[in-house]
Amino acid sequence: MGYNSKDMKLLNGSELASYIKQRHASQVRALRHARAYPKLAIVQVKDDPVINTYVNLKQRYGKDVLIDVDVHKPTQAEVPELLKSLNQDKNVHGIIVQLPLNNPAETDKIVNLVVPKKDVDALGEESKFEPATPMAILWLLSGYNIDLRGKKVLLIGRGKLVGAPLEKILENSGVDVSVADKKTADLSSLTENADVIIAAANQPGILTADMIKQDAVVVDAGVASEDGKTLGNVSPDVYQREDLTITPAKGGVGPLTVCALFENVIRAAGGLYEKS
Repeated sequence: MGYNSKDMKLLNGSELASYIKQRHASQVRALRHARAYPKLAIVQVKDDPVINTYVNLKQRYGKDVLIDVDVHKPTQAEVPELLKSLNQDKNVHGIIVQLPLNNPAETDKIVNLVVPKKDVDALGEESKFEPATPMAILWLLSGYNIDLRGKKVLLIGRGKLVGAPLEKILENSGVDVSVADKKTADLSSLTENADVIIAAANQPGILTADMIKQDAVVVDAGVASEDGKTLGNVSPDVYQREDLTITPAKGGVGPLTVCALFENVIRAAGGLYEKS
């Protein structure tokens, strides 16, 4: 099967993120001028190089747009009391519980301790905000004028952070969306018919070049670990396909996810909530 109908188009999230960061800096300046000083509190229980990298990215972004970012490193047993204090602190507008926890069994209980108006990661059941990664994916598609209406969209993965909330958002928007998860027996039969594939599973390289239809759009939002490396869901051979519109191996959804998180912090500081 040959694929040469057009040159590969990259969905460059880093490029879009730079524009959004400029807008955020302007919005924060306006808030600070009105004597509102946005602050994000990150509660990090687990000391891990990958997690530390994510936290550092958030700290750097906050510094760039003049949002204060405080990182708290309690034991897991201390988290409920700390969250109670942060919930009541009028100077803190957004709270993130950085996952995973040392004891993941307590995740649901702990994330739901964050008050909804400060739950900028949208992990709690009553959060007032849209989750950052689904928001980032939709920003990326919109930024490159990819209209999902009338297209067959396939989501790979139904996780709490990406797949499940994105499925709900797309269904509410009237998009024709199907979902493949661990129970899916024949993934290829679904991918081969999809106009747009959004991969958000925790298995590396599950989407290979021969599984994707001609001229499809592919968004890799998956995060998997193999031999100490962080990998996506798209196999390297997919990037040999010249007909696809696809996120790059680095700089796709990730940079926009950080932007989307800070979008929620800014909305929280201004008293503006995504959900009613």
